Amino acid sequence: MTDLRAAVRNGTARLREAGIPSPDIDAVELAAHVLGTQAADVRRLMIVGGALPATFEQAYAAVLAERARRVPLQHLTGRAYFRTLTLDVGPGVFVPRPETEVLVDLALAEVDRLPGTGPSGIRLVDLCGGSGAIAFAIKQERPHVSVRSLELSEHAVAWAAANRERLGLDVEVVQGDATEQAFPDWEGRVDIVTVNPPYIPVGAVPLDPEVRDHDPELALYGGSEDGLATPVAVARTAAGLLRSGGLLLMEHADAQGESLPAALSRAGRWEHVEDHPDLTGRPRVTSARRR
Repeated sequence: MTDLRAAVRNGTARLREAGIPSPDIDAVELAAHVLGTQAADVRRLMIVGGALPATFEQAYAAVLAERARRVPLQHLTGRAYFRTLTLDVGPGVFVPRPETEVLVDLALAEVDRLPGTGPSGIRLVDLCGGSGAIAFAIKQERPHVSVRSLELSEHAVAWAAANRERLGLDVEVVQGDATEQAFPDWEGRVDIVTVNPPYIPVGAVPLDPEVRDHDPELALYGGSEDGLATPVAVARTAAGLLRSGGLLLMEHADAQGESLPAALSRAGRWEHVEDHPDLTGRPRVTSARRR
């Protein structure tokens, strides 16, 4: 009989040797995936013991080997956690990161500030929507908000649509290019636009193999040497959507905490441009109001 505690301990050591940043968490998550349960159940079984399937040892060794090769944990388990959501993810869609949660916090604060008493209520559009993480988190936590999401990649749209159906959230998910136009029937009538655009400078190579080798390039690179060509183009689309005084919230790299606000200020469409740190204190989200 396989000792789960010993197996996870050995798995943690193997992942640590491979340079995985969170080997203990990943070893438990992979054990939960093999067992078809949750991480909390694995931690409980590691204490109280219990019989394991005969196939566990071989299956666990296989996923540990893949993770040691720096295949993303989320691609192996098929799930990613974002705020209170569990999202289906895999090849072809950007894996949501915890640092993006501050953008959702800022969006929810704006929702709570608005009266929402108009005939159409509060409208929010998420551009470059990916798996739907931002749009779905906002809809789940503020169900009265009308939410739409736009994403260019067919693969990512398929993942987002599957997440929407499984979560049962009333969010319109549409395929389209956020650098051109989005939801013309809502033009000039949106209260909040959220964006996590591709922003890595062209020519820059992400250090993490999970990002460099597995996240789709379409979701990574910002189209210029400073990484801001795509974000600035998407901001133009956002300006067309937002009503006067409407709020843009855009994520960026921690090195763009000054350059993105400066670029938006130069565009002439925005006022009250500010930058906000993530939970680690790094610059992460720029906010701006439509003139």
